[in-house]
Amino acid sequence: MSIAKDRHSRRRLATRQRISNIATALFAEHGFDRVTIDAIAEAADVGRMTVFNHFARKEDLFFDREPAIRAMLRETLAQSAPDHPFEALRKRAHCLVAENAPFLHFAPQSQSFIATLSESETLRARARALRDEISEDVAQGTASALGLDRVEPRLHLAATLLVAGWGRAYIEAQNCFVTRSASSKAQCLFLDLIDLATKAALLVLETA
Repeated sequence: MSIAKDRHSRRRLATRQRISNIATALFAEHGFDRVTIDAIAEAADVGRMTVFNHFARKEDLFFDREPAIRAMLRETLAQSAPDHPFEALRKRAHCLVAENAPFLHFAPQSQSFIATLSESETLRARARALRDEISEDVAQGTASALGLDRVEPRLHLAATLLVAGWGRAYIEAQNCFVTRSASSKAQCLFLDLIDLATKAALLVLETA
């Protein structure tokens, strides 16, 4: 990559992150449904189309880490051998918590994310759609890693169960932080539930 292209890429990423940060602050202050794209563009001092150049829909500003998370899941599945792909994902969850990954923070700052999500049916609907899309990613990636020609119904079910388990683990860990104000306890609960979800998903695949 040339220096000019590299500089352009860094500027584009920086603009995207700045718009996302400003949108996140507005959502937390006013609620997702009451914040318009025009308000975000004005606060970020960019044009309306600049916002859409980086984010296809307003919901994507809220779920701004979704592309990176999905890329991480696909990478983990593709490089899972010799582990079973589900086991590789479980191990990755433990590594992410140990690395203090930003999308797995259980802290006061993360509570505004949960509050904003719970107050908006639009966001909850998008979260359900993303869960389905990610379940399909996991099913397809697992089939590929195992050398299967297609995704069997049992694998679809197991992937859906696993992804739902990750989502529930995240919510329960956030609730744990609210009641106990201890990030370490929330992290332990999250990983315990991830381990259980992995066992359950593997059991679906193993049951004849």
